[in-house]
Amino acid sequence: MRLKHSLADHRGLIAVICVTATVSGCVVAPAYPPPPPRVVYVPPAPPPPPAPAVAVEVQASQPPPPLPDYEQPPCPQEGYLWTPGYWHWNGYEYYWVPGTWVQPPEYGLLWTPGYWGFIGGFYGWHAGYWGPHVGFYGGVNYGYGYGGVGFVGGHWAGNSFAYNTTVVNVNTTVIHNTYNETVINNVTVNKVSYNGGAGGVAATPTAQERAVAQEHHIAATPVQQQHVQEALHNPALAARANGGHPPIAATVRPAAFTGPGVVGARGAAAAPPPRAAAAPVQPNAPRNGAPGGGAPARPPLANAPAGYPSGRPAVAPKPAAKKATPPPRREPEH
Repeated sequence: MRLKHSLADHRGLIAVICVTATVSGCVVAPAYPPPPPRVVYVPPAPPPPPAPAVAVEVQASQPPPPLPDYEQPPCPQEGYLWTPGYWHWNGYEYYWVPGTWVQPPEYGLLWTPGYWGFIGGFYGWHAGYWGPHVGFYGGVNYGYGYGGVGFVGGHWAGNSFAYNTTVVNVNTTVIHNTYNETVINNVTVNKVSYNGGAGGVAATPTAQERAVAQEHHIAATPVQQQHVQEALHNPALAARANGGHPPIAATVRPAAFTGPGVVGARGAAAAPPPRAAAAPVQPNAPRNGAPGGGAPARPPLANAPAGYPSGRPAVAPKPAAKKATPPPRREPEH
């Protein structure tokens, strides 16, 4: 009997514990908030890359004059490409570098013109270059295929260049690799010759032009550099001398500033004839037979006889005239 009572007591105790635990779990246990949503970190989009750094070759304190208006001379030979004219700076004034046709250094290369850009309070010249694609040239409308973006005056087809005759001046009786394609120019046609600053062209490089800036480039060829030097030493091409209308606005070949194919700007005066180069002066050569003069010595004679290294026989000096001896003085007779 005692064992049965113990079991019954234990069953009652277990039931009370279970009821208490159940009631306690429903009423006393705290409610936990749901976990916060998972946050996934997304980095912000990177800013667009800055314009590639381009070396500024020359700096000027004032903007260049407007581009002159001129006709393009005909292409002299198949394979030559047009390089537009521009204003350059010699340290104290602007002078015009005529546009000209140039043979590229390699097949497949195109010319990206240089341009003036306003930055940091001055105007900097970004030099042109040769490359497989035409890059950014300030949005300046140089004309004849260079309307501000790219080049539409022709393209390479293998090792031959095909010219778009609606844009460039090509004699089709001499050059046969041509085509006609109408070009729609959405760029405002003006004569502004620089980018940025007051009155400048408001243009920035496109994504494609940024990529082109990273390509391998070739600088201006030696004949192009000679072309610039010829313009620098021509007084008629200074802006103060021609009033922005250079008499030599374009040439058919580089550094050929006279003869057929030289084109002047509209409204320009005729170019003065070139001055003949003075003969070199020898510092110790005789002048008019007098030693120490500046005239060049006479050339040696052909078939000069032996014994005359100079090629001319020596001239024997004339003997000095003898003084007449006065007659003896006679004393008077007394």
